[in-house]
Formats: sequence, structure tokens, C-alpha cells
Amino acid sequence: MMSTLIQGYEVVIGFETHAQLRTRSKLFSRAATAFGAAPNTQASAVDLALPGTLPVMNREAVRCAIRLGLALGSRIAPRSVFDRKNYFYPDLPKGYQISQFQQPVVQGGEVSFFVGPSTGSGQAQEKKTVRLVRAHLEEDAGKSLHEDFHGMSGIDLNRAGTPLLEIVTEPDMRSSAEAVAYARELHKIVTWIGICDGNMQEGSFRCDANVSVRKPGQPLGTRREIKNLNSFKFMQQAIDYEIRWQIEQLEDGHAIQQATVLFDPDSGETRAMRTKEDSADYRYFPDPDLPPLCISESWIEQERAQMPELPRQMAERLVAQHGLPEYDAATLTQSPAMAAYFEQAAAASGQPKLASNWVMGELSRRLNAEDIGIEAARVSAAQLAQLIGRIQDGTISNAAARQVFEVLWRGEGETVDAVIEAKGLRQMNDSAALEKIVDEVIAANPGNVEQFKAGKDKAFNALVGQVMKASRGKANPQQASELLRARLGA
Repeated sequence: MMSTLIQGYEVVIGFETHAQLRTRSKLFSRAATAFGAAPNTQASAVDLALPGTLPVMNREAVRCAIRLGLALGSRIAPRSVFDRKNYFYPDLPKGYQISQFQQPVVQGGEVSFFVGPSTGSGQAQEKKTVRLVRAHLEEDAGKSLHEDFHGMSGIDLNRAGTPLLEIVTEPDMRSSAEAVAYARELHKIVTWIGICDGNMQEGSFRCDANVSVRKPGQPLGTRREIKNLNSFKFMQQAIDYEIRWQIEQLEDGHAIQQATVLFDPDSGETRAMRTKEDSADYRYFPDPDLPPLCISESWIEQERAQMPELPRQMAERLVAQHGLPEYDAATLTQSPAMAAYFEQAAAASGQPKLASNWVMGELSRRLNAEDIGIEAARVSAAQLAQLIGRIQDGTISNAAARQVFEVLWRGEGETVDAVIEAKGLRQMNDSAALEKIVDEVIAANPGNVEQFKAGKDKAFNALVGQVMKASRGKANPQQASELLRARLGA
């Protein structure tokens, strides 16, 4: 994998992501997992490890693990084992966490994504693939509350026992941009297959980034783990700061100490929380209360038959079926809703590439500006298809189409045709009238005419702009260009 050097250093990043599974009850108890309940109202005797209680495996959580393995091209272990991960913290009532260590349920796999300049920049996106080590089932810990107390902390054990899949990568990423692109793609996959709601603000999808730097060709550097990144924006800021900090430390002759750090969005800095533990510090051993988890091949095949078309499969189909670039196809499959919107607009208009351009461009720009999903788009796929049709048949120009889109988005028009007529946006197709405007523009702009004849293309563009202005944007730009060139003997 190619890498970009920063001040002569290569960046190495690996990820550990905790995806909270969409189950109604916890991993080993019947306690509810609903978000927002009053503190300590969803913690059962099993979650609290009271004497005489025993954990019972949640079948739905195992089903989620199988679906993830199928989506990532992983090996689903026919036999996996649960271990006790021992550490002491106030929000861990048992004094250990039930996890998987030596034999995880999901092994290997990969995530592919595009990274690079934004679309429209003229530069190519680069396809990257990150290898996965494993994904294992484990229960979540509780939560320490510091904000609402003075001189003490509160403990909310509602999250204790909540089912998680921890997804671990190889250290394959070489920049914060790659790391964020990977996290976005993984987020897309787990929500697409329905195993996680992906709500980062509620902690349903949390990422830990292991960051180190090294001189090219040298062994891996000492890593520092940035914990609990629950925003793509903060993720990039945190990794970029950590990279700069580590390089500055090494340049000043200091050694990097392995540690767990937190990112402070207010200061934009990471700060050490504790010296990082290694696996030996957790004293893993098989949980004596849980038998091995055995998954039959028939269960795997049953889940395979019920899987939806995956994002990468749909993207490949869009490329083959519609001739779209790979980047377009990957972008349009960000969510099932976006993919459905595009396919409806493409089918109705018969212009898949134009539909792709509008969905990725004007529509996405407005969705991002208002921070809403495509489900809340105020221009329907059918309306967009009709708009594209009016561009194709020459009724309106691209500039006029954007005006129509604006009116529809504001809810001030029922149909594309009604807006075109109401706003007088129909494109001028009267050759005689356009010829008259072209002649008037040439006569009124002798300087631009001379510059164009002297070989300056910008002068020609200025003349086209004058024609469009004189026609109040109704002239067909291509037709105007052709008439101008004919009149100027070009």
C-alpha cells in the first residue's frame, strides 16, 4: 500500500471498532438495551454478576456476527470460545469483561473503499483495501458520569452487558484520510446489513485508532491508542494531531511511550489517560460459565440466503449495468435509501450518469448543508428524473435546471414543467432570435472579438457569457457557441 510521507515519516494506523448490535436484550441477560433509560434501570442481576447468576448467550447477537462475517468475506469459526478479560474499573461490576481472545467468532476479511480528492476535482480517487484480523463478540462495560457531580462520580450500569462486535484491522492505513474513509465504509456496511444502528452520538459505533510513525523501511513505531472516537470529523482531527505530536517528540529526541489517549475537541489535542495495557495484563482465561459457541454450516447458509445485496455487490452491478465510474457507484451505495433513490431516478430518466451527477452533486450538497438524510429530500426521485428529461430534450439549460431544483426544494412548485413555465425558464430554440443576439454581442464587444482572433480562448468564453446574459439565460449554450464561432469565422 502506497503511503505519503509527513516530514520524512511514514504514518501507520490500525483500528478497533465497537459496533453495538441491534438486539432488544443484552449479550448474556434479558435486560433491555434501549438508549436513554434512567440510570441503572436496565441492569439485571446477571449484568451485576450477583452470586448464583449465570450468563446465557443471546442467539440474535450470534446471528449479527454471522452476517458481519458474510459481509466482510471473513471466515466464520464453527467453534469459538468466550474468555474473561480481567481489569478493575468502577463501571465494570464483575471485575472482568466477557470477551473472546484466542478463538474469535469472525476471522479475517477485508474492507475496500475509495480515498483521495473530492469528486469534481479532476483528480482520481484511489481504491484502498484494509485487511481485518478479527471481529469478536463481547459485552460492554457501564459508564462513569462526571459532569453532574461535584467531588465524586456517578456510575450508570445500563450499558453493562450490551452486546458488541469489536472489529480489529491490520495496521494497513497510512493517513488520517484513509482512516476516516475506512471508518465510513465500515459504518456503511454494519448499518446496511442491519446489525447496528450506527448512531455515533449514542455510542453505537465507536472507534479506537492505534497511531504510530516511523522512518520508511524501519520497524513499526510505538503506538498510542486514541479511544472512543465517535465523530468522523473529530476522528480526522485527533489522528492528525497525534501524528504531529509523535513526530515532534521524535524530532526532539524523546521516545514514544505506549499509552491510551483521549481527544479533546475543544482544545484539538490528545492527552494521555493511562499507560497502554498489553493482552498479558488482562490475564485472559476461558470463561467457565459459558460453553464453546458452535455455529453450524446450515445456519451460516441460512443467513447467507437472507442477506441483502451488499454495497460492494450493488456498486459492481451499477458499474456493469449503467457504465458508471467505480467512484460514482461507491458513493451512490452509501445507504440503501440513496441507492434506491438513484436507481429510481436513473430508470425513470433513462440517463444514469446524469442521475448520478445530480444525486452526488446538487442533491447531496443540500442534504449535507441541512444535515438530513436522503429520506428527507424535498425533491423526489421522480421529480429529478423529469428535470433530467427536460435538460436532455433541450427544454431548459443546466443553469435553469438548478433554478428549477431550488424552487422544488423550497416546496414552491408541484411539477418540473409547472416551475419552468411559471419562471419563464424555457430555453430559447429560435435560431433567428439567437442569431440576432449573437450579432449584437459581437458588435458591442470589439475588444473581446479581437482578443479571440489573437488566440485568447478566455475572450471567447466572455462572449458566450454576454450572449447568455442578453438572452437572460435562455439561450442554448452549445448553440450560442456554435453560432459565435461561425460568425467569427473560427
